[in-house]
Amino acid sequence: MPLAIRRLDTRAPDFLQQLDTLLAFEAAADENIERRVASILADVKERGDAAVLEYSQRFDRVGAQAMAELEISRDELHAALAHLPAERRQALEIAAQRVRAYHERQKLEGWSYSEADGTLLGQMITPLDRVGLYVPGGKAAYPSSVLMNALPAKVAGVKELIMVVPTPDGEKNALVLAAAALAGVDRVFTIGGAQAIGALAYGTQTVPQVDKIVGPGNAYVATAKRRVFGIVGIDMVAGPSEILVLADGSGNPDWVAMDLFSQAEHDELAQSILVCPDAAFIDRVQASIDALLPSMPRQEVIRASLSHRGAFILARDMAEAVEIANRVAPEHLELALDNPDPWVEKIRHAGAIFIGHYTSESLGDYCAGPNHVLPTSGSARFSSPLGVYDFQKRTSLIKVSAAGAQTLGRVASTLAHGEGLPAHAKSAELRLQD
Repeated sequence: MPLAIRRLDTRAPDFLQQLDTLLAFEAAADENIERRVASILADVKERGDAAVLEYSQRFDRVGAQAMAELEISRDELHAALAHLPAERRQALEIAAQRVRAYHERQKLEGWSYSEADGTLLGQMITPLDRVGLYVPGGKAAYPSSVLMNALPAKVAGVKELIMVVPTPDGEKNALVLAAAALAGVDRVFTIGGAQAIGALAYGTQTVPQVDKIVGPGNAYVATAKRRVFGIVGIDMVAGPSEILVLADGSGNPDWVAMDLFSQAEHDELAQSILVCPDAAFIDRVQASIDALLPSMPRQEVIRASLSHRGAFILARDMAEAVEIANRVAPEHLELALDNPDPWVEKIRHAGAIFIGHYTSESLGDYCAGPNHVLPTSGSARFSSPLGVYDFQKRTSLIKVSAAGAQTLGRVASTLAHGEGLPAHAKSAELRLQD
């Protein structure tokens, strides 16, 4: 039986309303989750290690009796790397090398300039002191997330990187530990959930407080990150994964179908959309989906995702298809086009653009080099992928000369009086030379 996937046509008078309905996603956390997370965070803030240990015993069923037992030594991390099967180690090392090389190009340098009167103005770039990295555990393990979050931080010059990863029933994922060793993570604690976010945000007797928390997690982790923002920085609160494929009908429908599957298999709320001006090609992609889906190990998740949040959109032409993509501002945008290059500059909003038939989104997830932590839910309109710049701070430099103080002082005094702030004015006036 064919999988029923929503079909939209830009010629329909209510198309934009249908599109907005398709894209709508309520990201508000469940009230019960909010209450439980608030309670956990308050407890961790007050009791520190004792609270983190109790929650880890309760939620992850760990047998540790002291926080020291929940820290993984560097020797264990490097042992995990050393004992990986050769093929996996090589793949991990190649991915790490490519991700590091790409992010090396993002490093920002400070700058300054001097004015004629000797006044110096500039900007100083400094790395964050300490960053916390949350890595999901339990049902799924993501060594790629370790590389994508840790390597930009290390390239930026972050002095200490603290990783937390839950290990339900004490089961550790060797590939995740190996990735941590390869990326240069400094300390690793086997804790997860809201309690791990609390430990990183407030610090405990064992877990040091960090300046920023990055990395994906479940609803409890996302809610906790939202709540501690302001005490520490966070990368983003991400929504479900998304892909939008722009196709002109020149590609292989099996490839397009599998690319749609690659996001749909994440979870039932993931969104996969195909926009194409060729109705016959859309039909061929539908046929490929129906033929390939039964062979997918995660076919039930894919089926639910495509049925509830997937769509085929028939556009009038490629120009209109591109405008739809800009309106959606997808996390992942594939240009499955015969001649994609001229269209790239017309894309204004996307987390990452995958150009041409051979550029599957999955290559970006693992080893192409650019970061796979991308803005979701339309936030690519104003947000960017995670990068080295997220682990650096910019500090303004101002060194006013005696001559410069005469000119700037009068300007500042006039404006300060205009704002009714006489102390500001007087501070500048005291440096004026009669």
